Amino acid sequence: MPKLISKIWKFSVIISLSCMAMFANAKSSVWQVSKDGQTVFLGGTVHVLAQSDYPLPEEFDKAYQQSQVLVLEMDMGAAQTPQFQQAMMQQMMYLDGRTYADALKPETVKRLNAYMTEKGLPIENLKTLKPSMLSITLTMLELQRLGIFGAGVDEFYTLQGKQDAKSFLFLELPEEQIAFLADMGKGYEDEFINYSLDDMNRLGEMMTDMKEAWRQGDSQALVDLSMKDWQEKFPQSYQSLIVERNNNWMDDIEGYFATEDVEFILVGALHLVGDDGVIKALQDKGYAVKQL
Repeated sequence: MPKLISKIWKFSVIISLSCMAMFANAKSSVWQVSKDGQTVFLGGTVHVLAQSDYPLPEEFDKAYQQSQVLVLEMDMGAAQTPQFQQAMMQQMMYLDGRTYADALKPETVKRLNAYMTEKGLPIENLKTLKPSMLSITLTMLELQRLGIFGAGVDEFYTLQGKQDAKSFLFLELPEEQIAFLADMGKGYEDEFINYSLDDMNRLGEMMTDMKEAWRQGDSQALVDLSMKDWQEKFPQSYQSLIVERNNNWMDDIEGYFATEDVEFILVGALHLVGDDGVIKALQDKGYAVKQL
């Protein structure tokens, strides 16, 4: 279980891919933002990729080469520590004898168990996971089965940045990320599990389509593939995982324009665009935005 937990943070939902269209002729998921002669790059990332997804779009490397500082959602090394794994277990697992069957309706449990039996998954080992953790874990295991379990954009540039002696900054603390994941689906656990199971059989096709749209910077396609349902069916989750976090980041992001260095901010692409996205917020504040 600790090995699983150390990777869970990557899945601040596969939903962290992208969103509403803002530019008619999109070329990539990288933006250059400028104001008063200062520049910051923003890259929308996919947190997990297959080996065949490399090399990344060249715009990412162009932004990386021009930057001295990499800004990530969280310190990825923190996910490997015993402290992070323990905190994750405390918030996302039942430690008092309960199981997911105590939180879900009997018909949901029946469907869930049937799915895990069909996939040959160890129900006994997973029964203490809370619904949010269980949903993420099932998604992760299916992606692993599909071969989509390698380093994503964030991890790739973390390793590259360390090798090149880049500086690093982080937008969130590890405990904040855990809290966001733990609250996912809270209050509508049955709907969340059923929604996840509905998507599981077409996850491979969905990921192929979403990665292609991300690679081409086609935000509207990403909206059509995943965004609309999420906003409509789980508005509370959308508010917590996207809107609140975007708002929390803005002070830090604006502060980067006052530094001498050029920062390259790498966050899940969903955070960057759309009416609630960071890009629109910066435009509204008078920053010049160019999609590379």
